[in-house]
Amino acid sequence: MNYKLRFIKYLLLAAVAIAALGWLVMSLWNWIIPSVFVNAQAIDYARALGLLVLCRILFGGFHGRGGWHHHKHMQRWHNMTDEEKAKFKRGMMGFRSRHGD
Repeated sequence: MNYKLRFIKYLLLAAVAIAALGWLVMSLWNWIIPSVFVNAQAIDYARALGLLVLCRILFGGFHGRGGWHHHKHMQRWHNMTDEEKAKFKRGMMGFRSRHGD
């Protein structure tokens, strides 16, 4: 019973978080975009949720499966030999000098 209650609690929390994020996206869009771009229109709540999903698909945010996984890269770094780490550092220094950093 405890697991079911916990699952329902997390499900309710996720629904509230999604609703709040949708409202936040809608509010920010309607506040910023029409004043910056001449022909931009305000969006409704459903379009705000759609925009949120689109951003998730394109950019992989929300700490889910998309995006950059720090722990995986750190695990790979820890599994490298000293020679591999040195080679990687040399490669990064070359990348930075080519791109003006």
